[in-house]
Amino acid sequence: MNTSKLSSYAKTVLPIFLGTAIYAFGLLYFIIPNKLMEGGLTGVTILLNYAFGISPSISNFVLNVPLFFLGWKILGGRQIIYTGVGISSLTFFLWLFERLIETGWIVPFSTEHDYILVALYAGVTLGAGLGIVFRFGGTTGGSDIIARILGRKYGWSMGQVILMVDVIIIGLSLIYIKKENILYTLVAVYIASKVIDFIQEGAYAAKAFTIISDYAPEIADVITKDMERGVTLIPAIGAYSKQAKHMAYCVVSRQEIRRLTGIAKSIDPRAFIIISEVHDVHGEGFREE
Repeated sequence: MNTSKLSSYAKTVLPIFLGTAIYAFGLLYFIIPNKLMEGGLTGVTILLNYAFGISPSISNFVLNVPLFFLGWKILGGRQIIYTGVGISSLTFFLWLFERLIETGWIVPFSTEHDYILVALYAGVTLGAGLGIVFRFGGTTGGSDIIARILGRKYGWSMGQVILMVDVIIIGLSLIYIKKENILYTLVAVYIASKVIDFIQEGAYAAKAFTIISDYAPEIADVITKDMERGVTLIPAIGAYSKQAKHMAYCVVSRQEIRRLTGIAKSIDPRAFIIISEVHDVHGEGFREE
């Protein structure tokens, strides 16, 4: 393997290690000490720990082996490699933090009163860990594999799928966990789903303008000169009028929304303007990597 390929793999694998480390820490530092729950296959490992004292690192690995081979068939070779990395690294970090807790190097956060604080921190920690893993193409096995398959097939966000599966699993756990703890768990799961989507979609949000007008070229010229933003002119034909015209497409920051709208309306008061949400913008004038 040449240096460039090795560097490419490292840029993907190392963030997956980081994400699984954060996720494992959240489980053992916030979730399990406070008798909360988690969804998916991880929820099953937690229930096994509560009921029989089975180590989460052991049950996580054993339960994920069959799903790993299922994912190999559905997600493809390259994708399943990163899934294997996620499963293996999560198992390792669960084992590592278990040892650190047993030896007293880490003292879990346990409370009998302020469960809302636990739910908030657990949600942020678990969501950040999974969000990093997902963003770099990995999964931690279990319902994560299902989420990625549905995301690829139907375009659903990872956070939405994870939330749906987690609610089902957590609902079933009412047999074993107190109702109050389940309600706090739902708070943590909801927060985690939002953090996952935030990391997946990017921290920078902008607005995309699609302007349909007979004066689109003139509008584009003014935007280019006055706002120093790039504009793309797209040929279009009106379905009713059958007349050829242009659409102007431009991406701006949130602070520039009113200014761009004012420019378009000053040139053509009848301009049809569509404003859409945009996430994770790359290129000149925005974030560049």
